[in-house]
Amino acid sequence: MDPGEGSRLTPTPPTMPARHNRSNVCTQCKRQKQKCDRQSPCANCVRRDIPHLCHVAAARESYSSRWRHANPADAADAAAAGATVLAAATPSTTRSASTAAAQAPNAVPPSTSRSRVRPIGSAQDSPMLGQLWNSRGAASYHGTSYFGHQSAAIMMQVESPDLPVGMSGIHAGNARRGPQHQAHRSEKGPYSHIWELVGYLPRRRTIVDHLLRRFMDELNPIYDSVHEETFMNNYEAFWNRRWGDDDLTSVDLRWLSLLFVVLAFAELLDCPQDASPDTQRDREETSVHYFWASRKAIVIAPTFSGESPDLVRAGILVSRYLLYVGRKSESWLTSSFAIRMAQAQGMHVDGQSWNLPPKVLETRRRLWCTLHALDRSISLAIGRPYTINDRHCMRMNIRNVWIDDKSADDVARAEEHERPLSDPTPSIFYHYVQNLATTMGEIHDECFGLTPLTTSYGTYEKVLGLDRVLFDWAEALPPYFQLENPDTTLDAARPYLFWQRMYLHSAYHFSRITLHRTYVLLESITDRFQYSRDACMSSACADLKLKLSMRSQGMADRLKSAIAMHNLFNSALVLGIIAVRDPFSPRAPAILDDLAAYCEKQRADRWVNEFALAEIKVIELCIASAKKSRRDGGSAGASRPPSRGAEASNQGQIQEQQQRQPQQPGIWASGATDAFAGNEGMPNAESLDSWLWFGPSSFPEPMDFQVWEDLVGTLEPR
Repeated sequence: MDPGEGSRLTPTPPTMPARHNRSNVCTQCKRQKQKCDRQSPCANCVRRDIPHLCHVAAARESYSSRWRHANPADAADAAAAGATVLAAATPSTTRSASTAAAQAPNAVPPSTSRSRVRPIGSAQDSPMLGQLWNSRGAASYHGTSYFGHQSAAIMMQVESPDLPVGMSGIHAGNARRGPQHQAHRSEKGPYSHIWELVGYLPRRRTIVDHLLRRFMDELNPIYDSVHEETFMNNYEAFWNRRWGDDDLTSVDLRWLSLLFVVLAFAELLDCPQDASPDTQRDREETSVHYFWASRKAIVIAPTFSGESPDLVRAGILVSRYLLYVGRKSESWLTSSFAIRMAQAQGMHVDGQSWNLPPKVLETRRRLWCTLHALDRSISLAIGRPYTINDRHCMRMNIRNVWIDDKSADDVARAEEHERPLSDPTPSIFYHYVQNLATTMGEIHDECFGLTPLTTSYGTYEKVLGLDRVLFDWAEALPPYFQLENPDTTLDAARPYLFWQRMYLHSAYHFSRITLHRTYVLLESITDRFQYSRDACMSSACADLKLKLSMRSQGMADRLKSAIAMHNLFNSALVLGIIAVRDPFSPRAPAILDDLAAYCEKQRADRWVNEFALAEIKVIELCIASAKKSRRDGGSAGASRPPSRGAEASNQGQIQEQQQRQPQQPGIWASGATDAFAGNEGMPNAESLDSWLWFGPSSFPEPMDFQVWEDLVGTLEPR
């Protein structure tokens, strides 16, 4: 067949019937099957608080144009363009991703270079950061390894298809299971969850208004967990919705989860300090009722809608609520869920790379720093792996500016002129929290990983090196955050400084005690672990002093102090064990007096929970054991047990003591006392009971009273 004959056999494009002109209905109204007023933005998108997503769908190619793309030349051009975009989206082994991204715009033909997929932000200077895409009405982050429907839409030069919304997307393959074939009030349908959650709210709006105002006035300035302006806009839209209009377009479960956890805190705030036990119990039950409603909404919301900052805020508040009631293990789970929600929105990447608006940028930075600190501290406290991998995250560029309550013009001026450290804003706190959380991660990796702990020189040098990092962090604190004699002259004008100072101090003492507690009970012939004992004693005393200084707390102050890291551990337990181990030291009487005062203060607290009472019971056991040892030692006179220095005066005496007390594990174990052993790991680790309780994963809960009773009996001098 000659070329001329082939050209004559080329079929002509088939004719299609003419269609009516395309209506200018926005994509959101079209997806929700609502009547659009054809404004920009339309009323429906404004009511749903998504004006940035209101746009008219791009014009589709005509049938004839699509058919002409079957021409071999046009198909080759389209394939080349698609291959270029694919190379830019997928890491290549032969060239860097930055080179592929730089060549992609030049390789796409002019007729096909315009993509109808509009990412929210793009990082042209740093292509390895990924992009934010519009997905189900929210920002969705995907890294450079992603190749799904968004990337495929770019390659094919078409508009990205929306993901199925709600439970109907699970059985989208069967049209009979779609929502159009279900009754509107079907109890088996997805909307039944919305009706149930809305039913948890009080029927009178004035009750919710009162609780919400208490939270905003008393807790939110310190918690920094809710952006009041946007929250109240959603709040007004929720209460002003049409009666009975409880579907996905009028009720945002993401925001509703945040409202419920705010009400859980506010219900506790609203309880009078002198309330009767029955009133107090009713308030606590109502608060827990709102708390569980929030957790249910958090779990259900991602099924119906995309990720949202409201879900992140709700997850942070839920984790703090669990810390307040003493459930650290549950808070580890809820904080991990909040972190996943934040990572899905790209909060782990500094939004400056995407040129985000200033208010959005600063808010995302603060939320991520809060999650980072929660993740590191809770994981370190309970001995479980943390969620955030620093290798996949960026360091947030925290600046000393506060623009949440400023207008657009004021925001521009504040962006240009960052305040000095002598003029602090609430944001500067997150700079130091971020640095300390990074050090906590290093402590977790170096000292409490899967590698067996040792008493070798190299291992202990790592501990001392991390202690120097903590010391340098404390030295870099500004005067109003200093550990010793801080400057409090700014507290009257900036009340948040008092609480931020307490949060930083408790975090520092928590980190230092956790770092050194492993070596508190270990003995050495050269006394090389004395520094750890002194450091642990110093931080534990400072933390106990902070707890004893907080007297006559109202509920607002109680909830503010509940999110401090000193609630992740109890310094009184550490001091109690030290007093039991060495009851004849010169500092033992003072330690016992302070511990007794602390127990008395806690028992007099009407709001103390069962976890705190369990800690008190263990501390009182330590006090009784130490006092008994002091009485027995005083009555024995010359037979009083020698001090640690006398016991460790020479190796022969230590070995003799081991032979006399073969049944006692702990500091008299051979490997723990030999400073020159040079062993690879802790020998006889199964028998080091008094050492293992300070280890990474064996710290017993105060509720395990039998374990503590056996431990205290083991440590008593004989």
